[in-house]
Amino acid sequence: MTDSTDLVPAGSFCARLIDACTASWDAYTRHPFVAGMADGALPQPAFRYYLQQDYLFLIHFARAYALAVYKADDLEDMRSAAATVSALLDTEMKLHVQYCAGLGMTEAAMAAVPEDPACVAYTRFVLDRGHSGDLLDLYAALAPCVIGYGVIGARLVADPATRRGAGNPYDAWIAMYSGEDYRAVVRKSVAQIDRLAARRGGEARFGSLAATFRLATDLEVGFWQMGLDAAARN
Repeated sequence: MTDSTDLVPAGSFCARLIDACTASWDAYTRHPFVAGMADGALPQPAFRYYLQQDYLFLIHFARAYALAVYKADDLEDMRSAAATVSALLDTEMKLHVQYCAGLGMTEAAMAAVPEDPACVAYTRFVLDRGHSGDLLDLYAALAPCVIGYGVIGARLVADPATRRGAGNPYDAWIAMYSGEDYRAVVRKSVAQIDRLAARRGGEARFGSLAATFRLATDLEVGFWQMGLDAAARN
């Protein structure tokens, strides 16, 4: 793994999960959608559709962390998951709605958008892994989103080819996911997965957890592609 080792330390359980699916990880973190945000060439309809579906995705993401509260077996993990639910519902969704309002999209309009099959596939997979497995299975399914956005943000902001400032309509997205607040979220997630792996037999289960992580990463690829496909249809 070559991207953002300060966020995902070499040898950590998450780094090993990434190393077990490098082709999928590269397809996700270096997707044409991401490249289009880096140089500002991403079609606006693709980004708008992505934002609409991401609103629906965040709702299911909050449900997944609520499930993590139930699946946790100690107060520390319960409080951590509960804090994430609160952050998603009370902070991140409000920020998302405010950001979209600047692009002329209302919350009511986003809530009424039909859920894309790519969003259905990804979110229901995550919830299924949580229902059928334990807390570590659930976090392995959640990790590509949480960690991948931080890796993408860090790489883009470090790349001199990335257009920054008012000349790039996606600069605010890049700034958000490369910022220290989000980097702290990523580090916390990486550390938590390491702790869970140590407590819940992660080494003996590495193959199945890597398969979960890989499929969730492939579904992230589909989520990016969803935006490009929507723009191509219109």
